[in-house]
Formats: sequence, C-alpha cells, structure tokens
Amino acid sequence: MCKTAKLTDKAHILAYLETDRLYAAYAIGDLEPGMFEQCIWAGAEAGGQLQALALCFHGLSLPVLFLMGDADGLRTILEDALHPERTYINCRPQHLAITQDFCVWDEITPMWRMVLDPARFRPVQSDCLRLEPVHANLLTELYAFGGGGAFSPAQVQKGVFYGVLLDGRLVAAAGTHLVSPTYGVAAVGNVFTRPDYRGRGYGTAVTSAVTAELLRTGFRDVVLNVNQDNATAVHIYERLGFQHYCDFLEGPATAWERT
Repeated sequence: MCKTAKLTDKAHILAYLETDRLYAAYAIGDLEPGMFEQCIWAGAEAGGQLQALALCFHGLSLPVLFLMGDADGLRTILEDALHPERTYINCRPQHLAITQDFCVWDEITPMWRMVLDPARFRPVQSDCLRLEPVHANLLTELYAFGGGGAFSPAQVQKGVFYGVLLDGRLVAAAGTHLVSPTYGVAAVGNVFTRPDYRGRGYGTAVTSAVTAELLRTGFRDVVLNVNQDNATAVHIYERLGFQHYCDFLEGPATAWERT
C-alpha cells in the first residue's frame, strides 16, 4: 500500500527524478530557485522509497501536471494529494488510463522527447542574432502567427534565444523552455518560422544557434519535445544530431467533478 504526501525536500525529489533524468528534465529544471516556489510536488511511498511522483507547475496560465513512476502510486497521488481542476498533462502512454479516471482530456498529442549527445551535434553556420529582452515584443509578434503557446517574455531574460531578423522583422526564432545551470539541464523550444519564410533553412539555423550556445555554456543535457506528427521538425532536429529518447503524451484536461 502506497502512502502519499506533499514533497518539499529538493534532494529527495531530485534523487527520484534522476532515476529517469532525461524524461524528467523539465521537472528537474523546476527545482531551480524561482521555479520551485511555483510548484506543488507529491509522492507515493512504499517501504520508505518513492514509487511515483507528480508535479503541478503553476508558472503558466494553465498549470502543467507532470507524472512519473508506478501506476498504482500515481493513482493514489491523484486520489489523495493532487487533483487540479484544470491542467496541461505530461505523462507516459502507460499512465493515460489512470488520468482518464480523474479527468477528461480536451485532446491528446503524442510527443517525442529528443536528446542530444554533444559528440553527435552537427551545427550549421548562420548569421543568427542573439535575442535579448529588448526583442521580447518581436518574439511575441512572431509567435502570434502560431507556435508560441509556451512562450512568456520573461523567458528571454534567463533563457537563450536566437532569431533571423530581416528588414526589422523577426521571421524565425528558437529559444529555451528552461535553463537549469544548477542541475545542468536545458530544454530547447519556441522554435517557429513565419509561414511565408519557410523552406529557407531558418528553423534549422536558429535551433542550431541555441543548441550551440547551450553546449558552449556547459549544459550536461540538452533536450526538446516535438509532436510525433511534425515530420519537418523531427527532420531538423535529427539533422542537428538529436535522437529519440522516449514517447509521452500531452494535452489540456479538466478534472471530473469530485463527489
């Protein structure tokens, strides 16, 4: 029988996340100061050992629910300790049935977690511009075309963003969803090119520039997420040296009314 509890000890949480570091990369980044305070962590223990863990991150407009570990343990967590009314779920396929006992998904998107072995990185040469906070409005304007649902201007301050600027217009950009210098993990994201500028290699160029900067800075693990149906993006990432690590599911969901 698993016992559930809210978790506050970073070392205890990290030790469990490290058992599948690359799948848990985003959650590890949420241990950083400023991020940790926006999180609610819950675990299920048996025999003094964590069997499952759930994280609810409240730093975005729609809270993100991350699930990891034993199915029975996650069921206990969702029953007893953590049951947000509205959330954006990230879980492995084997956890889907459990989540559906507690919520209804608006949509389910199959995703790949891709990771980069630095020895396999194949950068491309370009004249991309390193973007600073002063460019946040240009990024917001670019993402208004689509692809920026996980972007917040605050990310530019602490993250790494590169773009292609033509005649004062930002036509392509890539950046980071998280950078965790404490734990040596970073996630590439916010990759987007204006529809009328696609097919020119800009997406590859900005992604390469961001990745190169992260590796130069010394991040141990660089990861990214991509929709399994987005063959163009998958091709770009594979060309740069990223490899598939695991599949997972994501999507918005609403909790069943509790009685």
